[in-house]
Amino acid sequence: MKILADLQIHSRFSRATSSAITIANLEKYAKIKGLNLLGTGDFTHPKWLAELRSELKEDGSGILTSKSGFRFVLQGEISNIYSQDGKGRRVHNLLFARNFEIVEQINAALLKKGRLDYDGRPMFGFSCIELVEMMKEIDDGIEIVPAHAWTPWYGIFGSMTGFDSVEECFQEKSKHIHAIETGLSSDPAMNWRISKLDKYTLLSSSDAHSFWPWRLGREFNVFNMGWSYDDLIGAIRKGEGFAETIEMWPHEGKYHYTGHRACNVVLSPQESLKLKNVCPKCKTNLTVGVAQRVEMLADRPEGFVPANAVPFKNLIPLSEVIAGTIGNAVSSKQVWHEYYKLVNEFGNELNVLLEAEESKIKKATSEKIAENIIKNRHQKIPFKPGYDGVYGVPIFDEDGKIKYKEEKDEIKTKVEQKGLDEFW
Repeated sequence: MKILADLQIHSRFSRATSSAITIANLEKYAKIKGLNLLGTGDFTHPKWLAELRSELKEDGSGILTSKSGFRFVLQGEISNIYSQDGKGRRVHNLLFARNFEIVEQINAALLKKGRLDYDGRPMFGFSCIELVEMMKEIDDGIEIVPAHAWTPWYGIFGSMTGFDSVEECFQEKSKHIHAIETGLSSDPAMNWRISKLDKYTLLSSSDAHSFWPWRLGREFNVFNMGWSYDDLIGAIRKGEGFAETIEMWPHEGKYHYTGHRACNVVLSPQESLKLKNVCPKCKTNLTVGVAQRVEMLADRPEGFVPANAVPFKNLIPLSEVIAGTIGNAVSSKQVWHEYYKLVNEFGNELNVLLEAEESKIKKATSEKIAENIIKNRHQKIPFKPGYDGVYGVPIFDEDGKIKYKEEKDEIKTKVEQKGLDEFW
């Protein structure tokens, strides 16, 4: 069975998320996208957990199903903020569990350390080492995965508070870590440059804070496996049935390049290192981006491919391609209209982006949109890189002018979408 899985999302109970996130909306837009498995997000939050219990049922496989049969896996994320080796650390970790009974045990253990009801991604003052000890005492099947590993502020390898290796972070408990999540500002090719990471599976997930198709599934994993939690853990721990990942361009991630947003300074690793990571305008420290952090830890040249590498593709979401081509906001009525027209023609967004015949795409939409969909498929669209919390921007026309309009993660589209749902 081919499984297209976005394994990290958030509920409406996490900070800076859409207030309209529900199981129904997640399922609806996952289907429109072309995904067939989602992480539940935020199983530590009592209100979201109650909703999950109400909306999803267990059948003993470890994969839960909605009332209409769409599949989810129990997933949460916590923030570990602590000191280790004389340095303050901030690391986000994903947790996966096979059933609600184990989730209740996880939450009971965490409640002894702090509160769970104030945020879908709760913060705790204990170490990643203690987290593993706690989880493995509950159930060996709980999977712990360092989230968005390279993010400067909250990644295991982040430039601000991170470590130089998984082993440095988890020490003797690193034997229980089988995977890392590469995050939006890096892709597998960047991680392949670090030989210490060869033994870890590289997962890719959206970390979506809303259900819109330019967020949900912007990164995901492709597995050839059965519908069970054990199959999923086998893919994560041993790479069994792990076929490929679909990635955002790392240049689009908010922390790809080094920079200083307040001064509009964006620097490549080479440029930043020459300046000793100091802003040339205001002389304060720059936010060291993922590209530079990878360069600092790399022991291999660009282009190196390990023997056990899982292949990947970089892809821009269809909504962004349309928006960038016509020069409208990604949530505008014009973009939604064209988006639904293409999805209705080819079944789902991923079919449009990856599978549909190019000649049929040209018949289904305008010449320029079709041209950019095809360029996207063949990875021919350049970027203005993201930096210091600012998303990178794809460049869609010949003279290099940026037409795509940046927006906040939660976008009000109720009025603009009115009347468009008939296309799906």
